[in-house]
Amino acid sequence: MSSNAGGEYPSIPALLARNAREHPALAAYREKEFGIWQSWTWAQAQAEIRALAMGFLALGMARGDHVAVIGRNRPALYWSMVAAQMCGAVPVPLYQEATGDEMAYVLDHCGARFVVCGDQEQVDKVIEVQDEIRHIEQVVYLDKRGMRKYDHSHLNALKDVVAEGRAAHHRFEAELDARIRELGYDSTCVMLYTSGTTGRPKGVVLSNRNIIETSRASSEFDRLRAGDEVLAYLPMAWVGDFIFSIGQAMWTGFCVNCPESPDTMMTDLREIGPTYFFAPPRIFETMLTNVMIRMEDAGRLKKRLFDHYMALARRVGPAILDGKPVSASDRLGYAIGNLLIYGPLKNTLGLTRVRVAYTAGEAIGPEIFDFYRSLGINLKQLYGQTEASVFITQQPDGEVRSDTVGVPSPGVELRIGDSGEVFYRSPGTFVEYFNNPDSTASTKDAEGWVATGDAGFIEAGTGHLRIIDRAKDVGKMADGSLFAPKYVENKLKFYPSILEAVVFGAGRQMCTAFINIDLTAVGNWAERNNISYGSYQELSQHPQVIEMIRGHVEEVNRSVAEDPMLSGCQVHRFLVLHKELDADDGELTRTRKVRRATIGEKFADLVEALYGGAASIYTETEVTYEDGRKGAIKATLTISDAAVVPVSQKVAAE
Repeated sequence: MSSNAGGEYPSIPALLARNAREHPALAAYREKEFGIWQSWTWAQAQAEIRALAMGFLALGMARGDHVAVIGRNRPALYWSMVAAQMCGAVPVPLYQEATGDEMAYVLDHCGARFVVCGDQEQVDKVIEVQDEIRHIEQVVYLDKRGMRKYDHSHLNALKDVVAEGRAAHHRFEAELDARIRELGYDSTCVMLYTSGTTGRPKGVVLSNRNIIETSRASSEFDRLRAGDEVLAYLPMAWVGDFIFSIGQAMWTGFCVNCPESPDTMMTDLREIGPTYFFAPPRIFETMLTNVMIRMEDAGRLKKRLFDHYMALARRVGPAILDGKPVSASDRLGYAIGNLLIYGPLKNTLGLTRVRVAYTAGEAIGPEIFDFYRSLGINLKQLYGQTEASVFITQQPDGEVRSDTVGVPSPGVELRIGDSGEVFYRSPGTFVEYFNNPDSTASTKDAEGWVATGDAGFIEAGTGHLRIIDRAKDVGKMADGSLFAPKYVENKLKFYPSILEAVVFGAGRQMCTAFINIDLTAVGNWAERNNISYGSYQELSQHPQVIEMIRGHVEEVNRSVAEDPMLSGCQVHRFLVLHKELDADDGELTRTRKVRRATIGEKFADLVEALYGGAASIYTETEVTYEDGRKGAIKATLTISDAAVVPVSQKVAAE
């Protein structure tokens, strides 16, 4: 695509018009419904979006209105965001899994007049909070199921809004075109709320300049093009999905595919075979866990072949992927492995056609990262945040490593503060936090430098950025050694049996950890070993499960001991939690990030037991069920010791 340096396409609607003009017959959006893929070309998508925008005008949508969008990934919901932009309004996507309280906070904070909902569940959540949030005037819903008996005085089906827009197009065409022409590079494109790791979510205001310049630069960096395919399955409220499914899609003209449901995502992934794929570490971890479970159940010959060729892949696969010299015998062995193992495995995962894959949001374990690259999948890490319109650093082809997050993305400047905190400025730097000038000023200085909240350093020679941990989480142990919990947690999460880990140790004599088991992996293991259990809680405290986790912790300790800077972070004691950490219970953000401070406070009795030397502890924990009801789980947890490598022994070995 051509450069946009002069603002030739100053808004997302302008890019949509260009795509409809230059690629009218090319597939723009697909959606699987009732098992059948439906497709819209760029010309069809533009017609639908314009009709929806005129329907919004008929409902009274004004310039500057905030339009909340809630639901799973569906073309019509993406179109509603672009249609709102056409009207001069600001789309505000929300997490569909948000509780009523979380949703009420965002709806109230942004002052939404309009809400677009995917289905009855989301409509019910909005109606529930309308008594306290009185500025919501219109609720539009996509799925009509279950909606027949509702009071429709302020409710409209999306299809009816589109039909109204088409019927009244003579009245609204001129007004709509005038509003589109008013949109400039500095007009607000979207408002996205932060995940709220450390407090209330903040509304991040991003302009057309932020989104379009970032989309242009990142697309050119990886040579994305109109023929590419992506699968849109991550929350629409997350900045990554907005950049991939609207920003880059509009810039390049590639096709956005929406799965039928979260349950069919893996099947739909295989059917689409995307060429450009993004997933947070949790997805890649789950994929790997499922592979390992299947291989444990495989026959002896198949297992031996898998182990043999995966050992070869780990040794030479990344070098072959990067075009580095590899012996002829290894290349031949890898080609045979590709025929027998790697190719079928990539096909099963739906990653056969991937040219570029990214992971971000959380650091990925190096072993997991290397596994995918060894298969020949061009998986790369990027470092970003909502306030940067995603991209801060990216990994160029041929310079991909598991221990860095790459070099500054095009147009991005980096510097490291005196405290080790990473700062950046770029065309993607956010405009402001909505109605929060104090937070804006403390995050972004007068020269445009933004504090990331992460600690890291830039490597001499390569220019690659290495992130150590969240700046607030990096600390010192009681003996002065470095404490970086995320480094250890990612190593623990490499094991299929471990879903989540939370490490404690700042200001303490030693590190301890909470472990969440992966019910799928551990349940499968229990079945193979004839271990019966009645619940997650019972399985988590089974002596053989705890022994297995102890083995993983001690293996990680040996790995951590090899790093002189972080050897003090070995885990001395641990316990396996009786429940999964859950966003509904406030323990994780909606993007699945650990709320470390919240967990430390909520389970303070467990933390003190780890450090107090107890062998077990009785605890009661409040939980939130799917229907919003509260309950309590009571359990007696086993506290276990893990062997560590003495630092003196490690030094002697060196």
